[in-house]
Amino acid sequence: MSKREALGRYTLIINRLRKSPATFNQIEDYLKEQGELDGYNYAISKRTFQRDLFDIESMYGIEIGFDFKQKVYRIKQEDGEDANERVLEAFDTINAISTSERISQYIHFEKRRPQGTENFNGLLHAIRNKCVIKFTYRKFWDDDISDRTVEPYALKEYRNRWYIIAKDFKDGKLKNFGLDRITELDITKRHFKVNDFDENSHFHHCFGIMSPNAPEPSLVVLSFTPFQGKFIKSMPLHRSQRILIDNEEECRVSLKIFITIDFVMEVISHGDRVKVLEPTDLRDQVKSILKKALKNY
Repeated sequence: MSKREALGRYTLIINRLRKSPATFNQIEDYLKEQGELDGYNYAISKRTFQRDLFDIESMYGIEIGFDFKQKVYRIKQEDGEDANERVLEAFDTINAISTSERISQYIHFEKRRPQGTENFNGLLHAIRNKCVIKFTYRKFWDDDISDRTVEPYALKEYRNRWYIIAKDFKDGKLKNFGLDRITELDITKRHFKVNDFDENSHFHHCFGIMSPNAPEPSLVVLSFTPFQGKFIKSMPLHRSQRILIDNEEECRVSLKIFITIDFVMEVISHGDRVKVLEPTDLRDQVKSILKKALKNY
């Protein structure tokens, strides 16, 4: 059996299980049908299928398990729905690229690429093994370079940049450090104890990378133009987003969120296509920033 047929089979198995869980016989029938359409032999034995599942997890990071109660195979939701969806999105991209010829004619990648990713594997190792790390750090707003010693807890992506979430030994506070501003990374042999940090819980009511800046999140109500509302509905601003009004005059949504500067900048980025209805302090903050911006012209 050719490598091309094996890779095609992996793709079909994943795509079939993304639709719904299935028995081995259902997957087998699906592979036969697709093989007839594609002109390939995708027929497999149960032993080969088990080997395929191992290869799929190894190559794509997508784990497929057997549900003994319902007697079906399904894609496991290991690290939460969001993480699993990102893995499947990455698979879609890789699969499209690997099966296309002369892709440069059809696929145009973002020219801007995040810096600092050379430390990604090292930081991931430190997080998994709970190793204290040291590095040199430069802030965007400060020319001074500082040496940091931290306990690394998690890596977080925001707007094509990566950050390490860690407790700074300097003051014991939880902070975010941009990977693009980290140099001279040193993964020490010193280990820290298991911590109770939960990235999903910590950022649950946050917009981006900024940590909570108040005891409780605020109820935010935004009114978008009907046209802009289509984008907001297809890609919600936050997991808490709820549609309050959706008609020919406006698309009004509510959010339960901490009003951090990155969220304020997001609201402003929508220009005259959005109006802040609640709370009053956010409305005033946006008005003040827009007035200052207008003075530049």
